[in-house]
Amino acid sequence: MSVKNKLKEIRMKEYQMTPTEFCQNVLHISRSTYSQLENSKTIGNIETALKIAKALNRTIEDIWFIED
Repeated sequence: MSVKNKLKEIRMKEYQMTPTEFCQNVLHISRSTYSQLENSKTIGNIETALKIAKALNRTIEDIWFIED
């Protein structure tokens, strides 16, 4: 079981931005943090997840999910 996310899907479909543009102009987090999150190398912390969800006007559950 692992935690996955839809960050890349949201970025590509709804914002049509590069990862750098997306993390700087929409999420306001560092590029390295965003890269680790988008590639599911880390799930981050609750503060970052809430900040991202708020910036995207979504719930955490809309972005992150558990994959069996």
